[in-house]
Amino acid sequence: MTMSVEYFIAKRIYNDRRENRNVSPPAIQVATISIAIGLVVMILSVAIVIGFKEEVREKVFGFGSHIQIRNFEDNNTYEMKPIAVSDTLMNYLQNRYNVLRVERFATKPGIIKMQEDFQAVVFKGVDEHYDWDFFRSNLFEGDVPEIRADSMLSDVLISKIIADKLNLKTGDSFTAYFVQDPPRARKFHIKGIYQTYFSDYDKIFVLSDIKQIQGLNQWDDDMVSGLELFVNNYKQLDATAYSLYFELLTQKDRFNNTYFTQSIKQIKPEIFDWLSVLNVNVVVILVLMVVVAGFSMISGLLIIILERANMIGILKSLGQNNTSIRKVFLWLSSFLIGNALIPGNILAISLCLIQRNFGIVKLNPEVYYLTKVPIDISIPAILLINLGTLLVTLLMLIGPSYLIAGISPAKTIRFE
Repeated sequence: MTMSVEYFIAKRIYNDRRENRNVSPPAIQVATISIAIGLVVMILSVAIVIGFKEEVREKVFGFGSHIQIRNFEDNNTYEMKPIAVSDTLMNYLQNRYNVLRVERFATKPGIIKMQEDFQAVVFKGVDEHYDWDFFRSNLFEGDVPEIRADSMLSDVLISKIIADKLNLKTGDSFTAYFVQDPPRARKFHIKGIYQTYFSDYDKIFVLSDIKQIQGLNQWDDDMVSGLELFVNNYKQLDATAYSLYFELLTQKDRFNNTYFTQSIKQIKPEIFDWLSVLNVNVVVILVLMVVVAGFSMISGLLIIILERANMIGILKSLGQNNTSIRKVFLWLSSFLIGNALIPGNILAISLCLIQRNFGIVKLNPEVYYLTKVPIDISIPAILLINLGTLLVTLLMLIGPSYLIAGISPAKTIRFE
């Protein structure tokens, strides 16, 4: 494989370490350091935003799943109108494409009354098939309730916010009152306390046995507030919810109720709109960093061109045209950029790993819902950042490289 003349000359210039070259080293150092710092900022920004969005989404999914199927006449409160769910419908949904699991749930507002204080809450009833992984990963103390199909359990899981306000702890019991006709009261036992730092949910949700809700509402065993579906591929969430909406819209339960399907994005649009805004912030940071790196590289290239004016004159006198000489300096620039990308990647990934494993940088959970800065290292994103930095910076250098056309061999060869 033959080596081009431009590549060969650029390589020789790049490897030139003669002591009498006093201008080129500082210019190269400033340009490479600027690019390396910009790359670190870009990789950290993307890793933090991806990690933050993933963490917040997982908390929302933990409380509300990916897709919910409820009564079409639902009044958008936690006192939902029930739907009857048959085994046929459960099997159909469970075996449907992109559906990971289906869970039944029932919700009912209530009031926990203690001697000195009270708290309005929402009891979310789940059955023996409920996946507790999310709440196990966010347990503060105790354990999750062990719900069984053959008996009604009084154990509940409450949040640390509710426990602190009412001065409750694992092992305590409390009485909850439910406003209905006639009003009813139930005694519950605290099996565990969770803490997700997602205050919008932590301050209201109490996890209980679904049979408690069904008993309070005098529902049959197949009557629930709704179904929660989790998908295998989140990227296909909208398509799955859209198709399920029309498939179930024409179906009725045994009470002639119509099923209504919504994705979590439709149920909580304010949260996902807020997360989408973060993408704009990342784009702004990426553009600014690439522009700064590009201008730093431009200044370095101009200094190197002026320093090598004598060499440019000699090359022109030997018959090399302006286009060929521009390629020499663009090759040289690519070497310098590549030299900056290596330490930039090493530093950025090292900082990401340190933060992910040790959580050095903390956050206020009341504002950000997280206790530490989240990190999600995406190899494709890092590769795209590197490739984009290289291409955009080189494109920015094409214009300044035309300065070579103004260098006259007759004037430059006379001076060494």
